[in-house]
Amino acid sequence: MFASRESPDDTIEVLNIVPLQGSGGIVAPSCDAAISLAVEEINGGAGILGREVRVTTVDGGRRPHEVATEVAALLATGMVHAITGWHISAVRRAVARAADGRVPYFYATTHEGLADEMPGVLMIGENPEGHALAAMSWLRRELGARRWAIIGNDYIWPRVTAAVIRSALAGPESIELARFVPLGTADFGSFLDDPRLDRVDGIMMLLVGTDAARFNRQFARTGRAGRQIRVSPAVDETVLLSAGASANENLYVSSSFFPDPDRLERYRAKHGEFAPQLTYFGNTSYEAMHTLRAVAKTAGSLEVPRIHAALTADTVLATPSGERSFRGNQAIQSAQIARAEGVDLRILGRID
Repeated sequence: MFASRESPDDTIEVLNIVPLQGSGGIVAPSCDAAISLAVEEINGGAGILGREVRVTTVDGGRRPHEVATEVAALLATGMVHAITGWHISAVRRAVARAADGRVPYFYATTHEGLADEMPGVLMIGENPEGHALAAMSWLRRELGARRWAIIGNDYIWPRVTAAVIRSALAGPESIELARFVPLGTADFGSFLDDPRLDRVDGIMMLLVGTDAARFNRQFARTGRAGRQIRVSPAVDETVLLSAGASANENLYVSSSFFPDPDRLERYRAKHGEFAPQLTYFGNTSYEAMHTLRAVAKTAGSLEVPRIHAALTADTVLATPSGERSFRGNQAIQSAQIARAEGVDLRILGRID
């Protein structure tokens, strides 16, 4: 355990970008509480590079350029060593440009798998092959789902993911309907009333936070939930709770970050029974912080060029979830699929 210190040279300062407002704001309490558990565990050991970790939260629920402007100002102080967080990809792209490879940036959620990320951006979550396509393949094998509709928010991650899905489907599989709506959409009637929706077996949801919860409530009221499945890589237990148990029938979720029982026990021991639930979104933030520690230990540094040089194809990192490796800037994941049961998720199996 570290003693109280005054010098900035004794600390590793991390910016944690999470939405404190807007559609994604409902995930912030779980993310913040999960980060604090990871920081306690890291500081209870050797810290990062022998230094104590401190975290500053940045509101990632604002417009991307506003978040990037604040991050740039903080980086200009020379006192920030790394960035992490759960936030939408439009914010990530703006922040990455502002950071310009000066510090490592651990992006703690699903992503589009683009090849043009800035230096220093490391993807902790899954790309479309690892989340959307893997889940759709499992649902085709297990439930015979072949005809799909897509509903997503109108920004880079849903649109790129939808394009990847379209290009991957073949034979009898098809996309019958795709629609993208602004963040903060309250009425999904134009999608739910479209006659093409009657032809599909399932809906791929690429919606964020409260938008996903609103959609699930409205979908359930149409009476479709008993005969059409929904699947998403962007629904956690907070979204289920916000929508209500009656809205979650036949809803599936894919992720590599469902928390294990031991971690849940440590989380409850730290935060108590009235803490925000440790959801899988919160757990990605926990994973990102421990991956930051492991990467720094392997590279012996938080300098971006040294990190990239250290993360070769055969580099294996030790994390609380087991061994982890990277392919380029992306962590290699093994995803699972879960089904909503009321406001909880029950893991059904792996979908590699």
